[in-house]
Amino acid sequence: MTASTPGPASGPSSLPAPVTTLGADDARRIVLRAQGLLGAPDRRGGVRGMLRRLGSVQLDTISVLARSHELVPYARLGAVGRPAVETAYWGSGTSFEYWSHAACILPVEEWPLFAFRRRHYRAKTHVWGKQGEAATYRSVLDKLRAEGPLTSTELGGAKKTAEWWDWSDTKIAVERALAFGDVVCTERRSWKRVYALAEQAVPAELFAAEPDDAECLRTLVAQSGAALGVATRADIVDYHRLRAEQVDAVLPDSGLVPVEVAGWGPNGTPGAAWADPEALATTPRGRHRTTLLSPFDSLIWERPRTERIFGMLHRLEAYTPKHKRVHGYFAMPVLTGGRLVGRVDPAREGRTLVARQVSLDSPRHLEALADALREAAGWVGCDAVRVEALHDESLRPALERLLA
Repeated sequence: MTASTPGPASGPSSLPAPVTTLGADDARRIVLRAQGLLGAPDRRGGVRGMLRRLGSVQLDTISVLARSHELVPYARLGAVGRPAVETAYWGSGTSFEYWSHAACILPVEEWPLFAFRRRHYRAKTHVWGKQGEAATYRSVLDKLRAEGPLTSTELGGAKKTAEWWDWSDTKIAVERALAFGDVVCTERRSWKRVYALAEQAVPAELFAAEPDDAECLRTLVAQSGAALGVATRADIVDYHRLRAEQVDAVLPDSGLVPVEVAGWGPNGTPGAAWADPEALATTPRGRHRTTLLSPFDSLIWERPRTERIFGMLHRLEAYTPKHKRVHGYFAMPVLTGGRLVGRVDPAREGRTLVARQVSLDSPRHLEALADALREAAGWVGCDAVRVEALHDESLRPALERLLA
């Protein structure tokens, strides 16, 4: 099952006049501040505060240094303990997993806002499939009601065979119940979803709230705009994978304001965008983070936006045949000084962080690269860094001195 996909990226035929024109650098700093990557880390709210700020953190099965949902708070908060990250996400009733940008962790306060998507999934399933499917669905809910939260294995098995795609009838039923909102996932155990009855796991006042589609979409668009700082219509569509026509219907009443950004239009011309008014109220200032970014980080998860803001065309190559990869299996962009300046494809061998492939835009970023590698190594419990392939081998002696 996948979430609704974005519609066409082109905008409506007429747009309101922009309230201001932003330079490309101004827009970039606004984006970084909105994403929690400019200024002193806000550790008071911790991981939960970061999740509320972003509104959505993408999940993925790939684990190199760590899983992506761990890398996102690390990039913003520094070397926060990994057990603390997991505790903040799972089992405390403060978040749940659902279809947003993809499979994502969401603040539990957003449960009512996805009522529009739950209704959509229900409406798409007019008839039960093969005979007995309705009975399986009921039995899954009955078992959860009687026994409490369970994994799909505990419910009766996730798969019919060893093939990853060959789901059992029970797994199909519980995933459908998750999409419909009868069941919720607020915890993972050993990366397995733990399913619970939504009526038992979601706070009563949130479970009972059923805003209409327009209210859901208007609030999600406003939240996306705040998390992005300044964004094109297509960026907003992509954040929670809404449809273009859904966004168009609520943008004028979302509280976001139209702006123009230098270089965001075709061929480097000014482009139309929307901004969070609070993001425009003060000039973004503060210390920039130097860090490695997960390819699934919301700062860079949309390739056209990443290229427009940072001038980097970045793609995840994990699913690209090895001989066709350019930057590596899980190449992580290097963020420093508010810019993306290179890539590192990391791995771990015991207590050594291995940079299997490293590229850097300029030698002047060598110290920042070394800082990012050392910090990442310490965070995952490594006490050494080894660089294998370096795009410019003349930089190796200086980099190894910095890493010593």
